[in-house]
Amino acid sequence: MFTLEAYVRGLEGDTPRRYGFSAGSTREVVDWQYAFRHALRRALGLEAIRQRVPTAPPSAQRLSMEQLEDHVREDWLLETEPGVSLPFYLLRPLGTDGPLPVVITPHGHEPGGRQAAVGIAQSEEIQRAVDELEQDVARQVVRRGYLAIAPGMRGLWDMRLPDDLRQGTFSSCARLQYRALLFGRTLLGERVWDMIRLIDWAISRQDVDARRIAITGNSGGGTVSLFTAAVDERVGVCVPSCYFCTFIDSIGLIEHCACNYVPGLLGLGEMADVAGLVAPRPFMAVCGEADPIFPIEASRRAFGQLREIYELLGAGDLCRLSAQPGGHRYYGRDVWPFLREVWGV
Repeated sequence: MFTLEAYVRGLEGDTPRRYGFSAGSTREVVDWQYAFRHALRRALGLEAIRQRVPTAPPSAQRLSMEQLEDHVREDWLLETEPGVSLPFYLLRPLGTDGPLPVVITPHGHEPGGRQAAVGIAQSEEIQRAVDELEQDVARQVVRRGYLAIAPGMRGLWDMRLPDDLRQGTFSSCARLQYRALLFGRTLLGERVWDMIRLIDWAISRQDVDARRIAITGNSGGGTVSLFTAAVDERVGVCVPSCYFCTFIDSIGLIEHCACNYVPGLLGLGEMADVAGLVAPRPFMAVCGEADPIFPIEASRRAFGQLREIYELLGAGDLCRLSAQPGGHRYYGRDVWPFLREVWGV
């Protein structure tokens, strides 16, 4: 009988992973990372995007500023490529001096998008998600004394296509992904590119400590967090929530949004290999033990493979797994102590 699992498992067995990790020394790890990182950038379509982007620093426009009880919230627009303006919030803690660490908090498909990330709830449903599911990731960041950047995500929430916004369609992901593929790009690559340009902008600011940049997000935000850190070594700490697993056991065998798929990805490597590009920079995978779309057993297996890479580089203590009882949501319990530990602030 023709089934999805038989189809996927059959292809898995017949598809060698060109960059599946097999290094045995530090020098081999460095060479492997260099080659794999360039191949992954090409697969995401980053080179195709870069060709049409001016080399000058991205231009940004501040739209508004509001002082709240314990921080300042600024609304910005950043041109990441011709014709594409990325909306984002910048949160700054009150009463702080000097350059501060910055945490970028890409959101996923959950309602509320970047607004919920900063604590703005446009409905009772979103307010419950903010209160009960820790969806206000950027606000949690700024209340710990760091700068927070909460960007929009192409195809989601306020970055849906205009007709999808009018009709209340859940996302524009599939429509954007299909068109991106026509031009040798991917929607995931476009989101990663937006994060790269956001970092370009951030490190040009005097209030940002360019040596201490972290990225963390849940679900689709975890996807963007992992791939951004894998291809951009300026990201010093990577904390994907409810994403780290194996590609086969998650997006391979369980239905996911079209934005998760990158052509030829499993011919390059598995998710542990992608995360291995972050090593030896601090990494924490946050997982829900009852997450139905990223099975915890596969997450633990992938983490074991990733830990081997870190240990080979002498950085095993910087590779952590935070498995929390619960489903598909953000869990900050271990994240903020981890950042405090690796940054010392």
